Amino acid sequence: METFILPSRLNWEPGTKPNEATFVIEPCYFGYGTTLGNALRRVLLSSLPGAAATAVRIEGAAHEFSAISHVQEDVIQILLNVKQLRMKISSDEPITLTLNAKGKREVTAADIDAPGEVEIVNPALHIATLTHRDAELRMEITARRGRGYSTTESRGHERHPLGTMSIDAVFTPIRNVGFRVENTRVGDITNYDRLTLTVETDGTIRPEDAVRDAAQMVIDHFRLIIEPPVPVEPEVPAAPESETTTEMIASEPTVLPPDDAPNGGGEVS
Repeated sequence: METFILPSRLNWEPGTKPNEATFVIEPCYFGYGTTLGNALRRVLLSSLPGAAATAVRIEGAAHEFSAISHVQEDVIQILLNVKQLRMKISSDEPITLTLNAKGKREVTAADIDAPGEVEIVNPALHIATLTHRDAELRMEITARRGRGYSTTESRGHERHPLGTMSIDAVFTPIRNVGFRVENTRVGDITNYDRLTLTVETDGTIRPEDAVRDAAQMVIDHFRLIIEPPVPVEPEVPAAPESETTTEMIASEPTVLPPDDAPNGGGEVS
């Protein structure tokens, strides 16, 4: 019978972009290159945790169609810029970030005052342009951790102060995933698969760590089949002994059997 070949080589090299890498997995049994590529791509795009802004409150702006004095961008453009904010958050609770900028200048993500649980990885991100020396921009940004893509409708249960504008949140740290499958040789057989996977992240996680985490998620889902849990029989507590029954038994008099004498008993001479 033909030996079932498992992948034995994994090579990776940096891509053409700052947070991009290419992974080559070979040799794969024919057909398994596509199977592995689809599984890793789906998990990478949908399941890795990340952080994003979910709501913004801008002083002087009641809604997204407002205009702010001496600010070149309208509120909609500012919200779109904030959506591109990439960060690492170590807390599972929502975090509030503040931004206070004055004077004629460009406002970037570096102007955001973030607590210790937050690390902004793209501080050069453009937020707004103040066009006058008397211009002032104040805002509060709510951010939290999550997975995948979250719309404002799916977070309708959240409560925010008056004037807060909810925004769609892109939590996934993966910007792009692509793969291709080519033939590779194993001995005399030339139709085994070589899987080439290209991953680009937003800078909050390294591509090699992202692929490793995605592979671990797939393994964890199959672990239930490989190692099914052993059912545990619930312990039935022993019924406590009734004190009343014990007392009744102890208080009953002892009845002795009658004598076996022919006359029904009497003194023995």
